[in-house]
Amino acid sequence: MHVDTDDLATLLQMQHIDLEAMRARKQLEELPQRRIILDARTKRKAVDQKRAQLDALHAEADAKLARITDEDASLAEKQRKVQGEIDGARGDYRAVEARTKELNGFAKRRNFLEGELTSVGEELAKIEAVQAQVAKALADIDSQEAAATQVFVKEGGALKDGLARLEAERASLAAALPEELFEAYAKTLSRTGGVAVARLQGSNCGACRMGIEHGRLIDMRAQGNMAACPHCGRLLILE
Repeated sequence: MHVDTDDLATLLQMQHIDLEAMRARKQLEELPQRRIILDARTKRKAVDQKRAQLDALHAEADAKLARITDEDASLAEKQRKVQGEIDGARGDYRAVEARTKELNGFAKRRNFLEGELTSVGEELAKIEAVQAQVAKALADIDSQEAAATQVFVKEGGALKDGLARLEAERASLAAALPEELFEAYAKTLSRTGGVAVARLQGSNCGACRMGIEHGRLIDMRAQGNMAACPHCGRLLILE
């Protein structure tokens, strides 16, 4: 393949841009803040699940507390009414005895409910203590992510701006190349994953460093100033 000298220069310039862009993308991918942000989001997901579990436990305890409180209030009202009946019995021993037993039953149940209230209160206190810890953990995660995001936006933004400039310059160079040459470069770049063009160094490929036997080299030069390396397949400039 014979390639115009100006096109060779353009091709080498494009390869330089592609290598710069590849390095910039790698830098962007490896920014430590990126990992911090991803880790923060993973942690937040786990902590959010814990928070949801605690919220459910708190709601359940609140409901239990409400049931106990309602029952206790109902028993207190019943006690008031029965005490009123006892006070109005006026010497009716049997009525007083029956109402007194009923009153004692209410009192016994209310004593039990008082213990239940204490137990549920302690349970709620424990849940709320853990909820406070979870809220602090979420606040810490948010703070870490916000700080990392601020740095990432600054450094990552600069890298992205640089990539945009490189891509614009590359597009301009690609438009200046013959279509067949650009397609050959693009296919080679895709296959080799980075370096598509190399210069001949003595009788060796400047990319894979493998030597090319003299007779083969003569045949390659007879066909033009660029050929595929017989070892790595890269576009080899023979000048």
